[in-house]
Amino acid sequence: MLLIMNKIRLFSFLLLIFSLDSAYGVEVVSHKPAFAESKQSHSLKYQPLKTASKAWKICAVYPHLKDSYWLSVNYGMVEHAKELGVKLKVLEAGGYPNLAKQQAQILDCRQWGAEAIILGTVDSTAYDGMLSQLTGNIPVFATINDINMNDPDTRKNITAKVGVDWYDMGQKTGEFLAARHPRGSGIVNIALLPGPAKRGGTKPVTQGFRDAVKDSDINIVTTRWADNSKELQRNLIQELLAGGLHLDYIVGGAVAAEVAISELRANEKSNQISVVSTYLSHGVYRGLRRGKILFAPTDKMAQQAMLSIDQAVRHLENKPIQRDVSPLIEGLTPTHLPRKVITDSLSPAEFRPAFNVFDHQVQR
Repeated sequence: MLLIMNKIRLFSFLLLIFSLDSAYGVEVVSHKPAFAESKQSHSLKYQPLKTASKAWKICAVYPHLKDSYWLSVNYGMVEHAKELGVKLKVLEAGGYPNLAKQQAQILDCRQWGAEAIILGTVDSTAYDGMLSQLTGNIPVFATINDINMNDPDTRKNITAKVGVDWYDMGQKTGEFLAARHPRGSGIVNIALLPGPAKRGGTKPVTQGFRDAVKDSDINIVTTRWADNSKELQRNLIQELLAGGLHLDYIVGGAVAAEVAISELRANEKSNQISVVSTYLSHGVYRGLRRGKILFAPTDKMAQQAMLSIDQAVRHLENKPIQRDVSPLIEGLTPTHLPRKVITDSLSPAEFRPAFNVFDHQVQR
C-alpha cells in the first residue's frame, strides 16, 4: 500500500511539473526562416496555451508505440490535449517498415474529420510528392522524426514542425566520448549499434557521432544495424560478445543500451565494457541512475509532443505560432540527472498508451 501511495504522489508531482511548464513557459530553440537549410537559431521562452477556444479534432500518427520513447511522446500529447480541452485521436503504424499502414492511417484521420494532423513519419522521404493527396486541405504538423522539406509537395503541406536534428544527438554523444579519450590518450574500441539502417534518425545520429570522434582516440571497430526490438538488439550484442572483439564501449540506441546492461552482466563483462546511449528512455534513465550507462542525450520528447499539440491549436485559432522549433538537447550522466529535464522527457511509470482524448479535460 505504501508503495502504491508513493507512486501516486510521484505521478501527481510529475503532472504538477508538467502544468508548471504551461504556466511559466519552456525554453526552446526557434529556427528562422522555418524549414530552411541555412537558418538562424535562437533560444526563447515559449509560452504554451492554457486553453483552446473549442474542442478541435487533432489526429496524431506515430511510427509505433513499442518503446518508452514514443510512449513519452504519447504522454506529452495526451496531457496537453486534456489541458486545452481538445479532442485527440492517436494511431500507430506498428513499426518503421509499415509505411503503407501509416499512409492508410492518415486517410483514417481524414475520415474521422480531423482538423489538424500531427505526423511522426516512418521515413523522411516516405511522403515525397504525395502528402497533399493523403491529407487534402488538412494542416499537417511534423513531429519528432525528420521529414523531407526539400520536396515541394511536402514543403507546401507542412504547416509547422517540432524536432531536433538527430545529427546533433549523435554529435553530443560523440563529444562526450571524445572528451574522455582525446587524441594521444590511448585507443579505445567501440561497437556502434544505431538501430534500424534506413528508418528514423539513425543515419544522422551515426554521422554526427562519427564526426564528433574523428579527431579523438575512439576507434569504431564495427557498426551493426537492426530494428529497435529487444530481441534483435540482443542478438547483435550476443554476436559481438561471442565474436572475440576487444571492446571498451557499446554505443547504441536506447534499446541496444538497455539490452547491453543485462548481456554484459550475464557474460561477466560489466567491468570491462561500458555502455553509452544515443537517446533517453525509461530503461536508459534507470541505467544512468545505477551507473550502468555513462551518458545519454535527451531531446525532451514529452516536451516536443506538447509543443506539437500547441502548434496545431495556435494555427487553428489564428494565433502567433513558432513554425520551426526544437527543445534544448541536454546530456545526462549518473551525476547529472535534473528532475525538470526528466519530466520534460519521460512519461510517469503509471502512464499507459492513450489513443483517444475526447471528454477528459483537466480541472483548472
